[in-house]
Amino acid sequence: MTDAPHKTKRPSWWGYLSPGWRVERLVGTIMMVAAPLTARPGVLTGTTWALLGLSVAGWAAFVLWERRAPAPALVMLGASALAAAAAVGSTADGTAMIMSCVGLVAFSMHTRPSPLVIMTMTGAAVAAVAFSCVLLERSAGDVFGNAAVMLVVVVLGLSRRQYRVQAEHAQRLLEQTRRAQAEHARAAALDERTRIARELHDVLAHSLGALSVQLELAEALLSEKNDVDGGLDRVRQARRLAVEGLSEARHAVAALREDIPPLPESVALLTAAHRGNHPAAVSLEVGGIPRALPPAATVCLVRTAREALTNAAKHAPHAAITIRLDYHADTVTLAVRNEPAATPAEGDRTGGPGGYGLTGMRERLALVGGRLTAEENNGGWQVFAEVPA
Repeated sequence: MTDAPHKTKRPSWWGYLSPGWRVERLVGTIMMVAAPLTARPGVLTGTTWALLGLSVAGWAAFVLWERRAPAPALVMLGASALAAAAAVGSTADGTAMIMSCVGLVAFSMHTRPSPLVIMTMTGAAVAAVAFSCVLLERSAGDVFGNAAVMLVVVVLGLSRRQYRVQAEHAQRLLEQTRRAQAEHARAAALDERTRIARELHDVLAHSLGALSVQLELAEALLSEKNDVDGGLDRVRQARRLAVEGLSEARHAVAALREDIPPLPESVALLTAAHRGNHPAAVSLEVGGIPRALPPAATVCLVRTAREALTNAAKHAPHAAITIRLDYHADTVTLAVRNEPAATPAEGDRTGGPGGYGLTGMRERLALVGGRLTAEENNGGWQVFAEVPA
């Protein structure tokens, strides 16, 4: 036997209303109902009772419809205030005046109607009071006194309305700010994912491509020439490339997390690693005053230096390499130059440095406003990168 699905009970429309709204409408309802019930005996005639009844009904409709149908609710509120204002002349104890003021203050406090509509409504209520008082031959003092009370009530309601308008405007600005911050965070996350994907793609494409070439050569040596020593040597090189690819991937992720050392230190680490793994002599020179660069620019220059060293080791393994890092006023440049190769590198099928690695670096430098050139230089090869700083 399975349990019946639990149904979440939705709160009633009353539960959505703010405490301030509840207090205001509750006080207004009490005053609208209590005013005619506490009137002096004999003051209210049949016509007056009808007008006050219409006023109470209009108020009740306003309270019930305000959140569901604001425009009709405001029409009923205006009708409630006008009906009570039309009965002011026939109620000497102020019963109708109290009810009319309740309706006017609620109307003037509401943020939906414009100030022009509120003033028009106030003028109509004052006109209804004046017509009622003149029709029943009330004194001019009563007419002006009632009109003054209505104006004061409306002014107080307008001041409260202004506070509400400012609060609602501040709330909307806060919501817009939150949405903008959320969109900015989302865009930043997407941009970071794109950068990580691009870095890892370049690293894996370069490493796996070189690994594939070494394994193909090993397969050819073992299957076609039965050269076990040569095949094992290619397998060892493939293993070394796999280790270097994993290390390069870790460096790329660390760079994206902004955990890499400063640019001169990063290039020095690359130089030391290359010097320890290859027979060629490598020297590093730094010119200018080093300063912090944006992470993207630092990553590009470090990756360019690594790609240039990899190509030099592949195509001129015994040639000396010079790395020059210069800090200028508006730019930072990196130049990696290797001397001419004494003998062609074994397995060199490309005929010279370059390939997809430098093409990817050129595209990456373009994204940060930089540029890259790779060309022959006095018989050797030079890679030159420049980024704004």
